[in-house]
Amino acid sequence: MLTNKIVRERDFAKIWHPCSQMKDYETLPLIPIKSGKGAYLYDFDDNRYLDAISSWWVNLFGHSNEHINKKIKEQLETLEHVIFAGFTHKSAVELAERLVDITPKGLDKLFFADNGSSAIEIALKMSFQYYKNQNEIRDVFISLENSYHGETMGALAVGDVALYKKIYDEILIKTVQAKSPALVGEETALESMETLFKKYRGKIAAVVIEPLVQCAGSMAMYDKSYIINLKKLCIEYDVFLIADEIAVGFGRTGEMFASASAGVVPDFLCLSKGITGGYLPLSVVMMSDEIYNAFYCDYLEGKSFLDSHSYTGNALACSAANATLDIFEKESVIEKNRAKIEFLSMCLKPFKELPNVAEVRQRGFIAAVELKGYDPKKRVGLEIYKFALKNGVLLRPLGNVIYFMPPYIITKDEIKNMTTVAYSAIKDLIV
Repeated sequence: MLTNKIVRERDFAKIWHPCSQMKDYETLPLIPIKSGKGAYLYDFDDNRYLDAISSWWVNLFGHSNEHINKKIKEQLETLEHVIFAGFTHKSAVELAERLVDITPKGLDKLFFADNGSSAIEIALKMSFQYYKNQNEIRDVFISLENSYHGETMGALAVGDVALYKKIYDEILIKTVQAKSPALVGEETALESMETLFKKYRGKIAAVVIEPLVQCAGSMAMYDKSYIINLKKLCIEYDVFLIADEIAVGFGRTGEMFASASAGVVPDFLCLSKGITGGYLPLSVVMMSDEIYNAFYCDYLEGKSFLDSHSYTGNALACSAANATLDIFEKESVIEKNRAKIEFLSMCLKPFKELPNVAEVRQRGFIAAVELKGYDPKKRVGLEIYKFALKNGVLLRPLGNVIYFMPPYIITKDEIKNMTTVAYSAIKDLIV
């Protein structure tokens, strides 16, 4: 019979895990998961964990959702995958039509890929090639300080979280960062952006932002007015705006899409993570007909966009994404979430009274509690992670920031339990 210990030992002998120092697992045992249902994960020793971070922000409707399961099984009976160059299939066509319908008007076409970093790479390449197809070289990209856009080389280059980026500085494309409105305020951030627009006028291909929340950047948050004013600057200086909604799309900020909540239509919209309800890898890049037409030509003209991924438009992933959109439509998810978001806000109030809490912030179904007065070398977040696991809750702090990004199916009782465990960890374990 399999146990946590047996699975853990077999894993440790062969597997290198992401975003990890493997030596840590000598004293911080991996948690082998046997199954998942709803908001909970279950290990081989019959322990259960409330998944308060939606397994890296992807499981919008929890684990083993019956409707998504059913639709994937139906798809499996007819087509699992087909090459997407020269071929297509019903699930991909339906998904494309639905995404065009629900995203900001003017995003008329989309390009499929299979993960968030790839979506960012595609948007960067398209924005560069758009201008090159018109005999114009624009080789500068601007992003925000404290931003994160993925870990492939191009996506890493436009990010600004030193933990992931610094070691690769010598081999990354060079980009420039403007001040983040989440750190310095909107006015200063816009001034910083315009200064760069003026300095690199005619050289900038695109600006890339995470609308409203810089998730991996310690869940730093800012107001939608920045997005509105940034779009005005992009129009004035003829610069593309790439909206990275890989983490914040599909209802995370309280609206279906963060860009839409600001009334802004980005030139490129990147979506992934929750698009399949957390089931299968899939991403899309959405753009206007105008951008699409700049690549539309006879093959020998050399203007084609030749990016490709083996699992582009995967049928199983597209069926999971369609099932996810079914749930949004049939269950009025955005509207129902508002009551839970308000309840989460109420549960966060006690944190504000703790002497070791610097700030509590929330944007929709994303909440963060930032601690103060701790030496990073003491790895306070790791201690909170271990405390929470012992109390049946999966939290994964970002340094000294404890955040909550639960699945939408979470109940109010589970929200209360999730926040109570975190409160106890902060108040009693590390004061």
